[in-house]
Amino acid sequence: MVGYDPKADGRNNSKFEVAAAGSVSGLVTRALISPLDIIKIRFQLQIERLSRSDPNAKYHGILQATRQILQEEGPAAFWKGHIPAQILSIGYGAVQFLSFEVLTELVHRANMYNSHEFSVHFVCGGLAACTATLTVHPVDVLRTRFAAQGEPRVYKTLRDAVVTMFRTEGPLVFYRGLSPTLIAIFPYAGLQFSCYSSLKRSYEWLMPAEGKKNENLKNLLCGSGAGVISKTLTYPLDLFKKRLQVGGFEHARAAFGQVRSYRGLLDCAKQVLQEEGALGCFKGLSPSMLKAAVSTGLIFFWYELFCNIFHCTKKADSQR
Repeated sequence: MVGYDPKADGRNNSKFEVAAAGSVSGLVTRALISPLDIIKIRFQLQIERLSRSDPNAKYHGILQATRQILQEEGPAAFWKGHIPAQILSIGYGAVQFLSFEVLTELVHRANMYNSHEFSVHFVCGGLAACTATLTVHPVDVLRTRFAAQGEPRVYKTLRDAVVTMFRTEGPLVFYRGLSPTLIAIFPYAGLQFSCYSSLKRSYEWLMPAEGKKNENLKNLLCGSGAGVISKTLTYPLDLFKKRLQVGGFEHARAAFGQVRSYRGLLDCAKQVLQEEGALGCFKGLSPSMLKAAVSTGLIFFWYELFCNIFHCTKKADSQR
């Protein structure tokens, strides 16, 4: 069960186990979905239309982008920035799931609302994600810079990136894109958690026997559905965030096509709408939705699995 469950009859995991399950689920999922993340970021940062009809467009489809990245940069390119990405996933997963557990427990103990209500999971999920984002945002900026750079590389190592960015752009560079991130992450994560619990209840209502028999499949499918819904509704803000995170990094983007500078979130949104149209706000949506379906499904799948493993291990130890 994701979040505090007052009816768990001793099945609730300790806070350490919740954080550990969140970390491991983030680590495993990140390793598997990194190629989709790289393609999504490349699409989001491309000014030109994602279309064969635009001769200046470097990328125009998932398969074409995959082939081109392989040819130009080799298979390792799909795991560019993987170390900061893993630090991001491990830290984010731990803080997010731990915060969600604590917040839903506080709501229950305050006797304000049913801790399983859609609105409670939405607010608690959003606040938990904001807490995690504030904790790991500098690593997200580093991950985006590594994923966005072409060849030859501007940053050779993680340490080189941190030192160079700090010296040339100042400490605030590590919080670039924070405003759209927080604005986007609250509804995105809120919808993830609330839709996940709602989809699970719907699944159990539609297929009561199957819901109990195939818990892992149910968690995977409901997590995937929650990921697609939440990503589709909040996608433009994710694109603006990525554009802002590579500000001051334009020289490393020259090989990919046109580059732009933005003065902030509103200016970024205005320029994208003026130059690329409303559809420009949804560039990279297809790999992003695929990534959201896979990653969110796997995150909840692994989280629930590891929580059950921790519970079974404790139960076995207590019976010895």
